[in-house]
Amino acid sequence: MKVVFAGTPDFAAQSLQAIKAAGHDVVLVLTQPDRNSGRGMRLHASPVKEWALHYGIAVLQPETLKRNNPDIIKRAQAEEVYQTLASIDFDVMVVVAYGLILPQDFLDISEQNGRHGCLNIHASLLPRWRGAAPIQRAIEAGDIETGVTVMKMDAGLDTGGMVLRKSVDIAPDETSSTLHDKLAIVGAELIIQCLHSIAQNPDFFKETQPIEGVTYAQKILKSEASINWLMSAQAIDNKIRALNPFPGASSRIGNDFLKLWRSRQLSEAEQAKWETMKLGRPGAVLGYGIEGVVVECAEGVLEVLEVQKPGGRKIASRIWLEAEQNSPGLSPIIFQ
Repeated sequence: MKVVFAGTPDFAAQSLQAIKAAGHDVVLVLTQPDRNSGRGMRLHASPVKEWALHYGIAVLQPETLKRNNPDIIKRAQAEEVYQTLASIDFDVMVVVAYGLILPQDFLDISEQNGRHGCLNIHASLLPRWRGAAPIQRAIEAGDIETGVTVMKMDAGLDTGGMVLRKSVDIAPDETSSTLHDKLAIVGAELIIQCLHSIAQNPDFFKETQPIEGVTYAQKILKSEASINWLMSAQAIDNKIRALNPFPGASSRIGNDFLKLWRSRQLSEAEQAKWETMKLGRPGAVLGYGIEGVVVECAEGVLEVLEVQKPGGRKIASRIWLEAEQNSPGLSPIIFQ
């Protein structure tokens, strides 16, 4: 099939590679403009653009797809994409973590001339976790299962008819990074199944999303990074894992903010042992655990395994605590 592909990050790049590997003809790629990133804030292409250039596929990088944008340059970019889509020969559009909203006029083009519309790969079991950050919000909420849904796009926010879904378990030590990688593989597998089904039967089945169970995954903000030790140990552990790798959970020690990258919930027997040692001060470091350092929470205790000081590298929390105990003025050590 002839495919127009719209996507930006690694998650999307895996689907692009799978589509090419399956023998489909990707005739155009849409991706976000190059951005400054890294320590030197140098201009970098998106992973999808890098793969598109590797395959020799034409790439367009508009700032917006709104043809009525008040900015003349942005409006011209959107018009260029629209006219290009209207003029080229393609069968279906695949959208994966693109980052731009597709207006109704673009969706309409994907339905014209016998085309099969826009298929979107979404990293949740819709209708749960519609929106920008479904992977992180699923972990933060303590979900034990998530997955991938391929849907037929409409003008709503992840409200289109569902074509295929596949569930994935969320492990107790799962981070957004590890879950991202699992779901990217599943998404690539499902889109190939969808394209094959369309080729065999253009009237492929779409299941309307139920009204019950709708939740929204708001975008992750850097301002969410700070840990509130007045939460339960389970809620804090969920948050640490959800914010790994971005933006990374943090907590203040003295005048510094310490990044908290990994943690572990204790068994009931371990919790009972440490409960007798609590100081009545959530955030207090109680001592060494089996793998890391144990911190008091409003409800229960949590073992923090890996931390990072400002400007430093990630280290085992036991190493960090040994160094802190040799520093004056931080006894007892309290996360704030």
